[in-house]
Amino acid sequence: MRTRKITVRRYRDSNRPHFRFVVNYREAGKRKRKFFETEEAAKSEAAFRNAELRRNGIAHAEFPEALRVMAQECASRLSEYKKAGSDSPPLTIKDATDYLIAHLKASEKSCSAVQLVKELVAAKEKDGASQRHVDDLRSRLNIFAEKFNGQPVATITSAEIDDWLRSLNVSPVTRNHYRRLIVLAFNFAVQRKYATDNPAEKTAKAKEGGGNIGILTVAQAARLLEKSTPDVLPYIAIGLFAGLRRAEIERLDWSEIDFDSGLIEVTAKNAKTARRRHVTMQPNLREWLLPLRKHKGNVTPGENFRQLFDQARVAAGIDEWPDNALRHSFASYHLAHFRDAKALALEMGHTNEDMIFTNYRQLVKPKEAERYWSIRPETMEKIVPMKAVAR
Repeated sequence: MRTRKITVRRYRDSNRPHFRFVVNYREAGKRKRKFFETEEAAKSEAAFRNAELRRNGIAHAEFPEALRVMAQECASRLSEYKKAGSDSPPLTIKDATDYLIAHLKASEKSCSAVQLVKELVAAKEKDGASQRHVDDLRSRLNIFAEKFNGQPVATITSAEIDDWLRSLNVSPVTRNHYRRLIVLAFNFAVQRKYATDNPAEKTAKAKEGGGNIGILTVAQAARLLEKSTPDVLPYIAIGLFAGLRRAEIERLDWSEIDFDSGLIEVTAKNAKTARRRHVTMQPNLREWLLPLRKHKGNVTPGENFRQLFDQARVAAGIDEWPDNALRHSFASYHLAHFRDAKALALEMGHTNEDMIFTNYRQLVKPKEAERYWSIRPETMEKIVPMKAVAR
């Protein structure tokens, strides 16, 4: 702010004839005047005030009354808040100004949610993400983008995202999956300077209890296999006894099932994580697949698959189908029987065993697990005949 030099002026007042000079200045935002009988005394005061002004700068400059009141009010309101950390000093007007300007600049450079999703999906494709992951990103984030279409991503708040997540009619696991993808999208937005921070990180996570995991009983699994047609039987058997994800089985080719080594290869392009892995073919699974073995071709039928699966489920008397029942059943019975969470995590394509312990521990008793891994084709005479298991 430009300041005026304080000068001496002549003063005339018939009521105070002994005062002949005056010095006008401001102090703490208020106008003040000092009167002097001699010019020398007045000049000395003016020199002192000018020296103070040069030394302290804006603190002693002229400050409009309205602006001073506004600044004091804003400073008082900001004093209730602190910077990051409990021992930090209160926020200042400068902090608030810097924050506002940064957000205004971000809003000017920001993009719509629809555009953000398009750019993120394109980037993931170029980065080599699996097609399944890309499809999942596109499908779920497009739903989010449609909700906030026309609103710059820099202006979307944590509360708005929270409200939207809670409005979804989905399970806690699915809701948290949506949340993870939105966090990913806003991290991407921050990298591209479409936003200054990630509001999704401050949203609430839905509580995922162990009770959310639904599995088939040993009898249900046995009846489901017994009632399956040869077209859909490999899909069900691999889901129950190898634990592949639904999309992984649907893309699995018979050439990727090695009966000699006893391994099923999940290729990087078919895996959710875009990482290749091998899954052990347990002896009972081998017996289910061997009579249906082919050299190549899709394991899952392309036509009428859902109809064939539902027919088998209904025939098996399973009215309520637990979410992801085949994979959850595999994990639960595997952990109870083999007692190796680390190996199970590798089989399922997880990076560590944390999710294994969280979701599958103590869901199944060891004796039930032993019966589960003894489920074999009805024509096999080894261990447990099908009808005996199904009772």
